[in-house]
Amino acid sequence: MVQWLQCNDEADLEVLRKRADAVRSAQVGDDVHLRGLVELSNICARDCLYCGIRAGNASVARYRMSREEVVACARLAVDFGFGTLVLQAGEDPGLTGAVVADLIKAIKQETDLAITLSLGERDLEDLTAWRQAGADRYLLRFETSNRELFRYIHPPRVGQPERDRIEHLGLLRSLGYEVGSGVMIGIPGQSYDDLAQDIELFKGLGLDMIGVGPYIPHQDTPLGKSGGVPLLGVEQQVPNTLVMGLKVVALTRITCPQVNIPSTTALATLDRQTGREQGLNWGANIIMPNLTPVQYRRMYEIYPSKAASTETAEQSRDTALRQIVGLGRVPGRGRGDSKHFQTLNSFKNN
Repeated sequence: MVQWLQCNDEADLEVLRKRADAVRSAQVGDDVHLRGLVELSNICARDCLYCGIRAGNASVARYRMSREEVVACARLAVDFGFGTLVLQAGEDPGLTGAVVADLIKAIKQETDLAITLSLGERDLEDLTAWRQAGADRYLLRFETSNRELFRYIHPPRVGQPERDRIEHLGLLRSLGYEVGSGVMIGIPGQSYDDLAQDIELFKGLGLDMIGVGPYIPHQDTPLGKSGGVPLLGVEQQVPNTLVMGLKVVALTRITCPQVNIPSTTALATLDRQTGREQGLNWGANIIMPNLTPVQYRRMYEIYPSKAASTETAEQSRDTALRQIVGLGRVPGRGRGDSKHFQTLNSFKNN
């Protein structure tokens, strides 16, 4: 794994790309499933050292979408033919268990959409209530398997105990969620061994969705201002480049052949012309067009110059469809549940 991560020979990397693409085609097919992304709040109680919406960033104009605005996005997802709505936010104390449960129920009453939540570390009570309300999936990235590095970039909330994200993922699984996680690539202090262990951990956790993307710090954060001075001295620092991101997508596909892997916005941010298409060519099978109303998109700036931050929902959809068709792939229909999740449930039922 480390040898592939360190490989820079173009011919060898093309062998890796073709192998990952063949595994993707054989295991999950040529469908590219579209998930409608709604960034419903940029309010966050955390102070992560690289994220633009961290609590300590006073330059951010904060917002929280109303119930009616989010439900309108769900209707738009149905009109566009999407099968899933992804509700993403910072760790917003205003998004209480009851508020989010009511929102999930409202969406489920009007649509057949699968609902993915990405709302950070939450209590068992909230996670249970949301699952009972109809939420289908939960995404919580562990960011790095290096515990010391994680603690440095992700300090716990003030007055709250530190939580183990790996245990949290197991809790989500026990509640019946499809479980997604992922990592950043090129965190200051991240070694190739760390990143190889991340990919091995993906397999060990039995994840249903895995999102990976290059580390891109926001300029108004401690790591953004410091230029990324690492906590840990490493002999060979992993670069936060597009090529490294693509190598991790490919190795993840080969290691976890049936999972859903998105071609992330971070890849598209590093290469606005072909970043997302390259992700699809290296093993990804998911795109998440942004349905967030334009007036809020600029305020959800977790890292600078985020791709598609000024597109309308229609433009975001049309761009995704052009990219899919241009690659000779097929827009997916239906919910696009993880083949890994389906296989696991079939095994349990039998």
